[in-house]
Amino acid sequence: MKESISIVLSGEAGQGLQTIEEFLVASIAKEYYVFSTKDVMSRIRGGNNTVQIRVASEKIYASKQTIDLLFLLNDDAFERLRTKVTKGTVIFGKKGSVKASMLEECEASFNELDVEELAKEYGKIYANTILYGFIAGIMQLNKDFCLQQIKEKFQNKSDKIVETNQKAFTVGFEKGQQYTDLFNIKSLVNPAPLKVLDGTNAVGIGALAGGCNFIASYPMSPGTGVLTFLAKKVKDFDVLVEQAEDEIAALNMVIGSWYTGARGLATTSGGGFALMVEAVSLSGMTETPCVVHIAQRPGPATGLPTRTEQADLNLAVYAGHGEFPRVVFAPGNLEDAVLLTQKAFYIADKYQVPVFILTDQYLLDSMGQMEGITLDETYLQDSIIETESGYKRYQLTENGISPRGIPGFGSGLVKVDSDEHDEAGQITESFEVRVQMNDKRLRKRAGLLESFAEAELIGNADYNTLIVGWGSTYGVLKEYVETNTDSGVAFLYVKQVYPLHEKLSTYFEQADNIIVVENNATGQLANLLKIELNVSVNHSILKYNGEPFFVDEVAQRLQEVL
Repeated sequence: MKESISIVLSGEAGQGLQTIEEFLVASIAKEYYVFSTKDVMSRIRGGNNTVQIRVASEKIYASKQTIDLLFLLNDDAFERLRTKVTKGTVIFGKKGSVKASMLEECEASFNELDVEELAKEYGKIYANTILYGFIAGIMQLNKDFCLQQIKEKFQNKSDKIVETNQKAFTVGFEKGQQYTDLFNIKSLVNPAPLKVLDGTNAVGIGALAGGCNFIASYPMSPGTGVLTFLAKKVKDFDVLVEQAEDEIAALNMVIGSWYTGARGLATTSGGGFALMVEAVSLSGMTETPCVVHIAQRPGPATGLPTRTEQADLNLAVYAGHGEFPRVVFAPGNLEDAVLLTQKAFYIADKYQVPVFILTDQYLLDSMGQMEGITLDETYLQDSIIETESGYKRYQLTENGISPRGIPGFGSGLVKVDSDEHDEAGQITESFEVRVQMNDKRLRKRAGLLESFAEAELIGNADYNTLIVGWGSTYGVLKEYVETNTDSGVAFLYVKQVYPLHEKLSTYFEQADNIIVVENNATGQLANLLKIELNVSVNHSILKYNGEPFFVDEVAQRLQEVL
């Protein structure tokens, strides 16, 4: 594990934790590498939420389990975090916020910090600004930049609000400077300018880069953020946004948009996607493209609606009745959240199939830094043709892809039907035509594999132990391999989890020991490797309590099987 400091803020909903996180991450990113994530209860106010901000002088992509600096904003905050507190943890909070017996048990040190008392002169609502200043003081962050951030954040309110926030920040900053010895991470010299964003924004950017100009969704966390992101881009990118009456309508609207030549997106989570399944089949039968972003959270049913899991891979792979091709992308970092989402629109358009972007709460709600990337402009090219008289929407072709016309573009008639149909789109009950059409649709698999999103091998190419991961386990596994002294270990990051290309087999043939790490209870990717590639996994490391894997935790669990 890389040397780092983990700062955890713990309080209830409504105390401004998200605002502090945004301020701190933006400020820290100017001088260090930073990764932040959050653990949120499913309630509007109250409860106990935490934000963890991990700071390092090397690139990091994940959070760790143990806490170095803990800031308690309410009396209920400590008990839920006891297992993550060590004797090296330094706690700040109001007097009495932690029972003496608890402190003695965990051997952590406690420092009194009452931000509400410090905020009395300005008002209780400024307590979070004081805490922002206090932490910035400990880290000796650039004060001028922090004050400028506050000005930009509140400039649309009033000069008084800006001035009062800046005064509150300064009070905290000066108090925090008394504890600078608690922070010993070296700052970066001439740090490269990196973009700070979260996974939600990355998926949204990728959608725009892929030419998305329509989104229809019914809100369901954690997928809703992409809907609101695109709603803010309506004017800049000419995107039509529709909050549908339910998920079934949302995906049917998206399919309708593609039918008329648009590039539509539906964003949802597992529960919402379950409702969309019939529409997925409609996309498969009519060969109308669609793109769906599935943001996983623990199920079944409502499950843990604000926590994370990777348990909807099977749902995405097998969604819909009948047999038809589809693609499932699973980005694990910010760069791939942009690039794979962009690619999803191109693949859907080219092969006329449903394409799913499978993320999860942890990836979407975590903030990190991203280097500049190059977008592929060819992904904006569509495969729509101008139709002529006698046009056959479902013309039988060798590769299974029929020329796709849209209504009003050309002289041909574009007929589609959810019943089985002939080449012209006319309903048929011919057994012979049924087989021809089913085979035509399934022939697209070969083309989809030609467009396979390459997996990435991280670590020594001369490995004998191969760790396999997908989606948001990328960060912890990458850090494990980068810091592990055993050069015989490598990490295979699978970005396209369906269909799987047989060339992946070469990675597995080299390994004596194959370990798959997943945030689910049954090893869904490991099972898919067996079905698709006949790969037998030696060990599955699984976690399904609603939390992501942590870097220190995954290292311990991997050591148990190595």
